[in-house]
Amino acid sequence: MQALLDVILPVFLVVGAGYATVRFALFSDQIIDAVMKYTQNFAIPALLFKAIAGLDLGQSFDPALLLSFYTGSATCFFVGLLAARYLFRRDWEDSVAIGFCCLFANSVMMGLAITERAYGTAALAANYAIVAVHSPFCYGLGITAMEIARAHATGQPARTLPKTVGRAMFSNALVLGILLGFAVNLSGLALPQVGRDALDMIVRTALPLALFGLGGVLVRYKIRGDAKIVATVCAVSLVLHPLVVWNMGKVMQLDVGQYRSAVLTAAMAPGVNTYIFASMYGKAQKIAATSVLVATSLSVLSIWLWLGGLP
Repeated sequence: MQALLDVILPVFLVVGAGYATVRFALFSDQIIDAVMKYTQNFAIPALLFKAIAGLDLGQSFDPALLLSFYTGSATCFFVGLLAARYLFRRDWEDSVAIGFCCLFANSVMMGLAITERAYGTAALAANYAIVAVHSPFCYGLGITAMEIARAHATGQPARTLPKTVGRAMFSNALVLGILLGFAVNLSGLALPQVGRDALDMIVRTALPLALFGLGGVLVRYKIRGDAKIVATVCAVSLVLHPLVVWNMGKVMQLDVGQYRSAVLTAAMAPGVNTYIFASMYGKAQKIAATSVLVATSLSVLSIWLWLGGLP
């Protein structure tokens, strides 16, 4: 119970504050959109840039950690895709969008915030290693699968796939922030002190504003869509994903810090990016929106349970 009060509720209270300001018309949707644009395109990329630039890459990027986490992610993508296709009889493009909902955990806004409150800032090195690969892996898998599905439906040649995937990846601000962080890290360059101080000021705004904006965005999502599919997405995201990572982490003999970060990140609800992906292709948008809202609400309890079982 103390973990719920000390770790989880403060994070969700910030989300709730954002929700309340929009729900009671204190802030407009336009203000929340501006907040989200700032965090998604500027503050969070700056956070990731700083984190990656300062990481000990040899120590943080442990293949066992990444294999443990992304085995869970890939498993959930294909479980969601195949369930949508063969259990719920959706077309292939809808099925890919639903699979993406099961794939893309809210690793930054919620994952970093929960891990930091639970174990401190020093525990985030493994989170940053996971996050550095998260957008490239998830968007790469989701866009490739969607373009294959569309090519099959329209008869487009497969040779256009690499260009489509590459364009989508390198137009993503999070990916660019990560790549710039790697460039600085590997080059050994250092920002002047005044630049580091300015960057620190921006970074301190990233997670609180992102959580607040997430709450404001959730007001737009309604409980609608196919309830059985939404329930499946929630079960895969909140139960199957952390369960696979829990067992993979034991098999791969992750240390305690890596294990905590991997399981907690896997236990996060689908992120807003799932709705963005669905909107990109005009597929399963209601299901994506409803899944984000329902799973985020349910994750208050599920995160508590996973947190209580961790060493």
